Amino acid sequence: MSNTPPPGDRIAKVLARAGIASRREAERMIEAGRVTVNGKPIDSPALNVTAKDRITVDGKPVSEPEPSRLWLYHKPSGLVTTARDEKGRETIFDKLPEDMPRVMSVGRLDLNSEGLLLLTNDGGIKRKLELPATGWLRKYRVRVNGRPKDEDFAPLRKGLVIEGERFQPMTVTLDRQQGANAWLTIGLREGKNREIRRAIEDIGFAVNRLLRVSYGPFQLGNLKPGEVEEIRRRVLRDQLGLEAESQPAKPKRPSRPRRNRPQNGKNPRR
Repeated sequence: MSNTPPPGDRIAKVLARAGIASRREAERMIEAGRVTVNGKPIDSPALNVTAKDRITVDGKPVSEPEPSRLWLYHKPSGLVTTARDEKGRETIFDKLPEDMPRVMSVGRLDLNSEGLLLLTNDGGIKRKLELPATGWLRKYRVRVNGRPKDEDFAPLRKGLVIEGERFQPMTVTLDRQQGANAWLTIGLREGKNREIRRAIEDIGFAVNRLLRVSYGPFQLGNLKPGEVEEIRRRVLRDQLGLEAESQPAKPKRPSRPRRNRPQNGKNPRR
């Protein structure tokens, strides 16, 4: 038996790369019988496909994947970060500009959180940035009710266990007191559900505003709520280590023949 792997890529990876869904969501779509390859429904993601294969999802052909793209989005408070909400609430995708292509969010911000959210058309990028191994620092500006002291945040800096769930150590800076509220800057390298709110509640305070200001090297900056800004392709390649897209080599200009000229009116030495 040959150990040579079949040509092509796994079908779920191809669907993710084409921006159809994340790899995990694509696997669920396959298991539900929504995907066909060369006219035949498939029910297992254990299949490699190549550019020659015809793939459809829900009867619609899957086109060749577009170049990888990444956007910064300032998520306003009051929107959920899902494609569809079972409660009928507005989602970020309801509010994106009409000329945006189909995109996926990198991670989530909960309903009442706001600030920087990364969007991509590439499921591979989404998966890479969400992996704990990527370990990018995410920074938040957090407003809490009360008058905390710096030592109150020692448990967050050491790492908490809440209801059996372990939270990794956070960086916490007490910035200033503003009336009945205090402003903090919190940094963390993982994104568990409502992690900052739960940690703050565990030490006896309550978060009344949470704004993500950075995700790794990407900054919210002056982006206003609801605005979207695309990352330049060169920056995307540099920060994510993506291979540069192949470009045809520019034809070289023919070199002009050089001729020896006399120096200072004298014949050159031989």
